[in-house]
Amino acid sequence: MNKPLEWFANPRRAACADNSACSEYVPPAATRRARRFHRQIPGYRVSPLKGLDNLAAMLGLGGLWVKDESQRLSLNSFKVLGGSFAVYRYLLRRLGIEDADMPFTELVSESVRRRIGEITFAAATDGNHGRGVAWAASKLGLRSVIYVHRGTSQARIEAIASYGAEVVVVDGTYDDAVRSINRDASAQGWQVISDTSWEGYRDIPAWVMQGYTTMFAEAQEELSAQGLVKPTHIFVQAGVGALAASLTAFYHGLFGPASPVIVVVEPDRAACLYSSARAADGAPHGFPGELDTIMAGLACGDPSPIAWEILRDCADFFVSCPDYVAALGMRVYAVPLVDDPFIVSGESGAVTLGALMATVLFPGLRDFRRSLRLDADSQVLLLNTEGNTDPDHFRRVVWMGSVPVPAEAEERGE
Repeated sequence: MNKPLEWFANPRRAACADNSACSEYVPPAATRRARRFHRQIPGYRVSPLKGLDNLAAMLGLGGLWVKDESQRLSLNSFKVLGGSFAVYRYLLRRLGIEDADMPFTELVSESVRRRIGEITFAAATDGNHGRGVAWAASKLGLRSVIYVHRGTSQARIEAIASYGAEVVVVDGTYDDAVRSINRDASAQGWQVISDTSWEGYRDIPAWVMQGYTTMFAEAQEELSAQGLVKPTHIFVQAGVGALAASLTAFYHGLFGPASPVIVVVEPDRAACLYSSARAADGAPHGFPGELDTIMAGLACGDPSPIAWEILRDCADFFVSCPDYVAALGMRVYAVPLVDDPFIVSGESGAVTLGALMATVLFPGLRDFRRSLRLDADSQVLLLNTEGNTDPDHFRRVVWMGSVPVPAEAEERGE
């Protein structure tokens, strides 16, 4: 695939007015609760919102803003926001105080630890979610077991293990790791903390999505400081869809029909949401194959059903991209225009920048640009969801020019 992206305008978007999944899974009160919890974590800082003013001007946009999660709690990823909040909500339920809040200092106290008893938290991951769950378990003095698929890099495995987790490599894809951890957790009595849902397992994935909203609440405050009420467009990356659904529900909760235009971006080798949207039957569909993409954090073949309930009706566009689009985004972040900030972004973090640039610069995407109405009044928000989580691969892409843009997909005049 040398065309830099395939796109699909969601014909069900008008149905969002009747969609109850947004308020069911990501109610506004949950955002406030997640924010209260995260603010108490030692080392918590608002991650920076960076303006790429010169790149915005080059692309003919009014503004380009990047929420940089590479600096989140020294964990190099936004994922800890969801995993930690889900663990917190689970423990409150276990303690019988689900409707109350508990200070973080009390949560990690020895007295609460005795009341909780022995728990092993378990998760399947392609890197960042598992690291966040392992981090949360370590803060509580509890055990964690994290399953990864065979394509997970050694650097990501070691990052998870550094928080005391037992890491198990599954011979298969991310979705195989999900199935394996569920089977083994049932047999061993472990508590699964997953960002994807299935029949009978919805509360914890919803809590994960609620935890992510801290990032969007911060971004709104930072945009307000720039005199902006909201972004006009948001390009958001997706694996199982939890992040994209969380963002979509958050903004629809704030602005309703005036919500920003939301573009969901996936790898073309793991495009389960794009394929589900194109199927046009309202159901989530798995994506077949080995899910072989450099975007490890997005290499998911099965959508999360609760995320799909939101995205099915409320996302504006679905996009699939080849790997070179993510690599392009990494290099542009790493070598910015003069006076634009330098940003360290991994493959999954950078794909939305690559997709935005392809949309604006590639002649064959003229119709997509027009559908988006990207122009000098547009204020575009991107999420750099991860930093350099795989140093060897990062260097191959940024230093050595691995995964180059094919000549036929390079910028050309119209």
